[in-house]
Amino acid sequence: MTDRAPIGVFDSGLGGLTVVRSLLDLLPHEPILYFGDSGRFPYGPKPRDEVLKCAIEVADQLVDAGARLVVVACNSAAAAALDTLTERLPVPVVGVIDPGVRAALRVTTTRRVGGIGTVGTIASGAYQRVAARLDPSIELVCAACPGFVEFVEAGDVDSDQIHVLAERLLAPVREREVDALVLGCTHYPLLARTIGDVMGRDVVLVSSADETAFTVRAMLDPHADPAAPAVAPRFVTSGDPAQFRRLGARFLGPEVDAVEAWSWS
Repeated sequence: MTDRAPIGVFDSGLGGLTVVRSLLDLLPHEPILYFGDSGRFPYGPKPRDEVLKCAIEVADQLVDAGARLVVVACNSAAAAALDTLTERLPVPVVGVIDPGVRAALRVTTTRRVGGIGTVGTIASGAYQRVAARLDPSIELVCAACPGFVEFVEAGDVDSDQIHVLAERLLAPVREREVDALVLGCTHYPLLARTIGDVMGRDVVLVSSADETAFTVRAMLDPHADPAAPAVAPRFVTSGDPAQFRRLGARFLGPEVDAVEAWSWS
């Protein structure tokens, strides 16, 4: 790729590619190493200790591969492991929860904000804690959305089935008349059209991807040459490389070319 050390990014599958997209758009000259742990997908329903174990193992692999910064592009992993990874790793660690909440605080006018995520993320209380720390006056309404991630990983983002599921799962936040909705899972931006249809045009959908990319840029060398040539990202998966390439190209673009296989055994 380049002599420069890469930015390491990981998720339980394809969802973190939304963060990679923002990083590529904002920092095209930075090498990126993405690890999709599809072989152990999904993280969301797993017990916290198991998610923590998975996150540590993947983060260690990224550091061993030379990553100079690690982005936990998975809300479930960030909720379970961000503090541990920050203390454990010899490089800076960036999560997606704080950036998402900060972005929502900027756009809300009613001070009623919704947050959706996997069962594990919502049950962890991570979003509630961050919102209370950043602005105690915010009314945060959270709802778990089991099944969303599985639809995205299957490549189904706009069928009647996912629309019916969204109508049911989003009902609690709709009823509270929020004016901003944090998509608290990196898979969810891929469902933005369906979620937007259900929530209505008056609700701003907030993805943490762009805000996370800005956070990463602020942490990198300010003297890096912005005119340097673009660098192709590198992709590794613990699942099926062919499936990752097919669905990844659909969601990220032509940058998903070669995909390397990784086995935990």
